[in-house]
Amino acid sequence: MNKITMDVFYDNLLVLLDTLEKEQTENIKKAAEILAETTKNNGIIHVFGSGHSVGFSLEMQKRIGSLANVHKIETSDFVLKGKVTLEDFKDPVNIFERRPGMAEKLFDLYNVQNEDCFIIISNSGINGVVIDMAICAKERGNKVIVVTSWQHTSAEDSRHPSGKKLYQLGDVVIDNCGPRGDALIETGKLEKICSVSSITGACIAQTLECETVRILKEQGLEAPILYDEALEGAKEHNDLLREKYHGRV
Repeated sequence: MNKITMDVFYDNLLVLLDTLEKEQTENIKKAAEILAETTKNNGIIHVFGSGHSVGFSLEMQKRIGSLANVHKIETSDFVLKGKVTLEDFKDPVNIFERRPGMAEKLFDLYNVQNEDCFIIISNSGINGVVIDMAICAKERGNKVIVVTSWQHTSAEDSRHPSGKKLYQLGDVVIDNCGPRGDALIETGKLEKICSVSSITGACIAQTLECETVRILKEQGLEAPILYDEALEGAKEHNDLLREKYHGRV
């Protein structure tokens, strides 16, 4: 049986993060250029991932030090806005995130403008909703940044009627460098443990924001960063940013 300890996980995770830094730095920089251009033009960064991938958008939005122009899109908005019933949304057979033809309806729930861009996240990159979202964005002229696992997506067939996979629709594609199936650690049996896309995703999300701010500052522009409201004047600063992007994030 393989040795299963925290140290084994840490060691493997550090190797994975090193791989991410070595292999994906250029793609992250290219993606940050798109985010910086969007921000400079007063656009919104729409971030969409279904299932566990929603954590990527949570990492980027409405927290101290984050960009104020990030908008989190969730499939649950269909329920919150009365487009589908909760029962339909939670159907265990006709799984919502795998359905084609839904994202255009989701897209139309929001105030998406020409200067906006999208980050779309899916470990497998084969399910209907995320592929539809990318298709809708591309058809409307918005730039699309894709975050996916190359090992996973290259090993699976698309579930979309077009036969396309998410990575084929990205203006920039970032590989999260995770393994097929997401779990990292062998147990000596069929199963593996310790899924890592949430960790590499958080690293990519924060690196994207870091690079975006760097680019804006190098251009002499002020990045719309949310301040810690414990600091003097920070709430007023944040309120101005919230007003600027009101109704769009």
